[in-house]
Amino acid sequence: MTELSANVHFQHGQLTENFPDNHLSNTVRKKQLFYMPEHKLSNDNTERRRHENSDNPDSESNGQPQNSTRQVVEQDDEEEELTLKYGAKHVIMLFAPVTLCMVVVVATIKSVSFYTRKDGQLIYTPFTEETETVGQRALNSILNAAIMISVIIVMTILLVVLYKYRCYKVIHGWLIISSLFLLFFFSFIYLTEVFKTYNLAMDYITLALMVWNFGVVGMICIHWKGPLRLQQAYLIMISALMALVFIKYLPEWTAWLILAVISVYDLIAVLSPKGPLRMLVETAQERNETLFPALIYSSTMIWLVNMAEEDPEAQKPAPKRSTYDKQATGNQTQSESAEADDGGFSQEWEQQRDNRIGPQESTAETRAHAQAFQSSSLTSEDPEERGVKLGLGDFIFYSVLVGKASATASGDWNTTLACFVAILIGLCLTLLLLAIFKKALPALPISITFGLVFYFATDNLVQPFMDQLAFHQFYI
Repeated sequence: MTELSANVHFQHGQLTENFPDNHLSNTVRKKQLFYMPEHKLSNDNTERRRHENSDNPDSESNGQPQNSTRQVVEQDDEEEELTLKYGAKHVIMLFAPVTLCMVVVVATIKSVSFYTRKDGQLIYTPFTEETETVGQRALNSILNAAIMISVIIVMTILLVVLYKYRCYKVIHGWLIISSLFLLFFFSFIYLTEVFKTYNLAMDYITLALMVWNFGVVGMICIHWKGPLRLQQAYLIMISALMALVFIKYLPEWTAWLILAVISVYDLIAVLSPKGPLRMLVETAQERNETLFPALIYSSTMIWLVNMAEEDPEAQKPAPKRSTYDKQATGNQTQSESAEADDGGFSQEWEQQRDNRIGPQESTAETRAHAQAFQSSSLTSEDPEERGVKLGLGDFIFYSVLVGKASATASGDWNTTLACFVAILIGLCLTLLLLAIFKKALPALPISITFGLVFYFATDNLVQPFMDQLAFHQFYI
């Protein structure tokens, strides 16, 4: 859930759907990172029940309070079962895109030599590692990593300040420029090198049309509206392109050191009370807004419409209000009939209400309260509100780790597969801790730590052991 500007790294941890009312935003926990359960927490349900009973004193006298309490407990048990059920689903929903991004990067590293050649370094890593002594190389890698992390911290704080003061247009412009570079310039370089590798003849006019169509559709899907699968594919692709740039231009020792330090920074930025990522997420939750799709991968649709308005909260109820007014106008013309007086609360609805909270006398106040509860429940059950969210920075650094392992491990597949499995194990453990602590957690520390341990252990212990076995023709 690391976060960064898109032109340096696209990082950000998870965020949220834009729910229409404040009541739902208080009851639905919005997971900052990769996991956003669609069902409500049991404590929120219990508090809602108590609130209903306090607003309706007749419910205890007319209804069956013991029955209602037992039903609430049964619902809590059902929600715990849903947590287990959808937990596995969310793991799979994360594994697929992360795996696809890493596969694209590794396949490119293994086939296209352009991304393994040393043609220079990034401006953020000015110190070379081509030194005479190991100590000087270690010092240069430390300085490079310090500069890179400083740039990340400054960019993150700048993004938080812009978001805090509602500079949405500036942020949009920043992200749009970064997306333009990735979708047009970097994709042009990528296609050019792929055609050279496989010796495919291609004229520049056709290549320009391909890049133009690819980039324009990507900009529309990411920054406006588009099919969900297409949006996800573009986010995975730009993450892979950014990871390939880092793999090519980051020196080896600097890359490993940056991966280690960025994991520690991610931990502090998300969990500390004044961490920039935590402040960004809390600000978005207070405003009941969703963060920018160019920063996060989502398994559900995220569209940003009119986010730069002065009062976005005032815009949200408008569609519902207009629809309700139309229905109310139609009902007023038929106000003579008895069916128009029930306000939409049919006998079937009353039976469902009695099954949930016990029989009680229907009044205008109780009907309005029950209608609000029912609408919020239906909204929270909407399939498009369900899903998982993972920052693009996590995709990038996962892929950098696996790609660097593939590029620097002497072509050894054992090391590459070990890093791949380590990242997925770390992702599973992060989701497990998320379910235990029920709070937002960073996605990088566990996975990157496992990946680094598996890389050095496999490259320095397992691989020499396997080579000796093969040399002596001894098989286990």
